[in-house]
Amino acid sequence: MAREPAMRIIMRRLREIMAEQGDGQSRLDHIVQQIAGFMVAEVCSIYLKRQDGMLELFATEGLNRSAVHSTFMRRGEGLVGRCAEIAAPVNEPDASSHPAFSYRPETGEEPFHSFLAVPILRAGEVLGVLTVQNKTAKEYSEEEVEILQTTAMVLAEHLVSGAVAGTNTAAAMTRAVGQVVRAPAIAEGIALGYVVLHEPRVIVTETAADDPVAERERLDHAIDELRGNLDELIDQDAVAHAGEHRDVLEAYRMFASDRGWQRRLRDAVASGLNAEAAVERVQNQTRARMLRQSDPFWRERLRDLDELSDRLMRILAARRAGASMRKELPADAVVVARTMGAADLLDYDRSKLRGLVIEEGGDSSHVAIVARALGIAAIGQARGVIERAAPGDPVIVDAQSGEIYIRPSTEVLSAYKEKVRFLASKQRVYAALRDLPAISKDGVRIELQLNSGLLVDMAHLDATGADGVGLFRTELQFMVASTFPRLERQTDLYRSVLDAAAGKPVIFRTLDIGADKVLPYLRHQEEPNPALGWRGIRMGLDRPALLRVQLRALLRAAGEREVSLMIPMISATFEVAAARALLDRELELHKKRGGPMPERVNFGIMIEVPSILYELDAVLRTVDFVSVGSNDLMQYLFAADRANERVANRFDVLSPPALRALALIPEAAQRHRVPARLCGEMGGRPLEALTLICLGFRSLSMAPASLGPVKAMIRSLDVAAMRRALAPLLSSEARSLRQEIGAIAAAQGVSL
Repeated sequence: MAREPAMRIIMRRLREIMAEQGDGQSRLDHIVQQIAGFMVAEVCSIYLKRQDGMLELFATEGLNRSAVHSTFMRRGEGLVGRCAEIAAPVNEPDASSHPAFSYRPETGEEPFHSFLAVPILRAGEVLGVLTVQNKTAKEYSEEEVEILQTTAMVLAEHLVSGAVAGTNTAAAMTRAVGQVVRAPAIAEGIALGYVVLHEPRVIVTETAADDPVAERERLDHAIDELRGNLDELIDQDAVAHAGEHRDVLEAYRMFASDRGWQRRLRDAVASGLNAEAAVERVQNQTRARMLRQSDPFWRERLRDLDELSDRLMRILAARRAGASMRKELPADAVVVARTMGAADLLDYDRSKLRGLVIEEGGDSSHVAIVARALGIAAIGQARGVIERAAPGDPVIVDAQSGEIYIRPSTEVLSAYKEKVRFLASKQRVYAALRDLPAISKDGVRIELQLNSGLLVDMAHLDATGADGVGLFRTELQFMVASTFPRLERQTDLYRSVLDAAAGKPVIFRTLDIGADKVLPYLRHQEEPNPALGWRGIRMGLDRPALLRVQLRALLRAAGEREVSLMIPMISATFEVAAARALLDRELELHKKRGGPMPERVNFGIMIEVPSILYELDAVLRTVDFVSVGSNDLMQYLFAADRANERVANRFDVLSPPALRALALIPEAAQRHRVPARLCGEMGGRPLEALTLICLGFRSLSMAPASLGPVKAMIRSLDVAAMRRALAPLLSSEARSLRQEIGAIAAAQGVSL
């Protein structure tokens, strides 16, 4: 049969079925009858995924009807489950002989040998599986596989659009009551508003191309328009200034010009699909393949390609999202999305947007970077939120505790309104402290600095009254770039950061990649335990050119100013000596080139590997400062992966062994008269910050929002009195000292 007419015929028949009167079950029954007849198959079945992940037989032609709604497959179980698990076709000439075959006697499928299953995919998510079977043992042709894939693609859109009503009753029931979803915050804040579902996709019902040449022209024109749209977004006032959020948008622009992506789209059009169906096909195939990758960087790149595909679909369908979104967005809108790119977020009217909730995307995702730049409360990795929320639902996004309240009760809503008022009043108190020093009641001066990784974050220096930047994460520039940033680009960023600091100190952490931060343009083998693998200074010493270029850029950016840098993931003194030698070499070359020499170059290391605690005296003789990365130090100290929910909270940083380990650092630093700082999350929580100060730390670096509460605590603290009360507790065998320290602080009137 000719492919193009075949596709048009089956698409027309599916549209006719969707237009029929009747419930969702009758439509599904009619669909499997039509597909079986069209494919000359003795069996056609549809399995749909339930909310618990099981695959349920929803309709069949050729198997026992009594098995419908009575046969279930786990993901990965049998050939149907395998198709769902790998999100790719399964084509077996003799299914019963396959080792993954799972026999279900209630279906009566014993006589059937040949088996073809394709996933019902939408946005890369498996909604179900569509199968055909025959008694004759044979392998289905590429044409038959492609026809069934296209049929599944259209079926997926109808399932989600509601044209096959009744197939997701569990989700409908879920939406009838209030829900609480807990997930990680990716941009701090609290938002009260109403749900706006972000639905950037276009439903594709017409797939066959009447005129392939005309479709190729439509596609090319749409790609040109896509590039123009991205140019307009980049020129918006909200993001026109430099920073990593702008680098993200520049990366989108590069993706839109990717020749490989465009070639796959054009090949799909050449196969007989129209432009919209071609975009859908390439997007589904790419997404299904990339979702099986474990590398988080490539998953983020997949989101970039998703957004470009969605935008291209809207252009092809003459539904320019930017204008329509701004017109329809209500006041106090909270956008809820399965996934979203940074450019999509910029399509919304910022004056009405209060919050963002997405099912995919973490703290380092591109949309998170832009959300923070825009000051929007946002939560990511909120699995299942789409099924629980409906347009117009009242919603609370607490991006401090990581909670989303959908259709909250009157009591919860009242409590959050009060919380927002209370936070506003506390912010006014903190704002009043901005220009006051962080000095305790007994005269101890504490240096409070900011953690940063974006140029846009530098505005917080003035807003918070911070003393400087205690940690500037340089790797973010590398992670949002599609190629290794050249010397000039690195120099420009570091110079801009120092300019924005206006004389306040900035400590640049050299490239800390590896583990969960992998760069696609660097060859990196998979490791069984990447957190303990080739990362930080280990990579820097094995690939010295990377570190040398960065050191050279920092020296050039400094000009005649003071510059500070610190080396991550130091495990032994020989690594300190090797890194120092690289710096000395670059300083010598910089001098020979005649560049302006920095007023001073401060060389420091991060203490985050426990082994270095036993070489503190040797290390402190060779560095200008040390900074504790408490996040990694604690996870290595307790051998507890901080990304593993089962063990992340099993051990408390305010436990006696953790505090005894931390106390070693300022004690040794004081002996050698070397500043000891801390730049982990621990320093940004008032109770933990109080404890660190009592242990001897005099410089803490934290997120901008944490500086006000910590400064208020310091100004109410008598360090000497608290230190005396805390000292006996360090020899305790208790699991945690949190309650004891909190009780002492409360008794002494410390503001927590």
